Amino acid sequence: MDKQIESFLEFIENDKKLSDNTLQSYRRDVLQYEKYVEANDINYTKVKSNDIKDYLQYLHDMNKKSSTISRNLASIRLFYQFLLRNNKVKADPTEGIQSPKIEKRVPSILTSQEVSLLLEQPKNIDLKGIRDKAMLEFAYATGMRVTEIISLNIDDVNLEEGYVICKTGSKQRNIPLGKISLKALEEYIEDSRPILIKAETEKALFVNINGKRLTRQGFWKIVKFYKEQAHITKEITPHVLRHSFATHLLQNGAELKAIQTMLGHSDISSTQVYMQFQDESIKNIYRKAHPRA
Repeated sequence: MDKQIESFLEFIENDKKLSDNTLQSYRRDVLQYEKYVEANDINYTKVKSNDIKDYLQYLHDMNKKSSTISRNLASIRLFYQFLLRNNKVKADPTEGIQSPKIEKRVPSILTSQEVSLLLEQPKNIDLKGIRDKAMLEFAYATGMRVTEIISLNIDDVNLEEGYVICKTGSKQRNIPLGKISLKALEEYIEDSRPILIKAETEKALFVNINGKRLTRQGFWKIVKFYKEQAHITKEITPHVLRHSFATHLLQNGAELKAIQTMLGHSDISSTQVYMQFQDESIKNIYRKAHPRA
């Protein structure tokens, strides 16, 4: 099974053009499934639909979230479709098995005042403060995922035209930068980054104090630090800034389709979750403005 898993992972990496995060998820899911079938003395080439259902129940008994179980099923399904195409199995045992229903969680968002308070925390008096100011302003201005932000290279930013090119797998989108974000980014690129980097060959846009590309964990720690500095009680992650970006755009009149494009959602239903916040905003406007409200 090891050999088939490696062939499968190599195939999706070369053929599907997936992001590193997605590839790692597939790897974890399939390797976990391998451990399960081996522990239960099951021949993976002779697995039936009931075996797959038992595995999903096993994940459920381990208190895995519905979203995690659903992703595991998608990974295993893709694995068996690969085996089927290569004549390693006679049928796909996942066929007809439904994913568990996933409850759409209400995104956690910050108010405009909370965002302002958070973004005011980094002080541009030293190299790190200049970088942190640029990074937080950039995260809120673009709504990009943390993985997308740390993957950016210096050449992906067009300061003159005021936009950033975000590349995810084979897809690409251009996201505009507001005046405040652009100003903070220019200061970072001109005054801080050249000193932080240790080699002229470094391509990363945002770097750590060692001059290397900033990591996901590093980004999270920076956000947490300034959240505590601002004495904000809400839990704030880079993804909360993304949710806040989308919600505030919608509340201020941006079209849903435009927000979908900027967020990089392939399906507009993913963007429609923010409509609930717009509805509340509209209700408040109605109550204040309508003579008989």
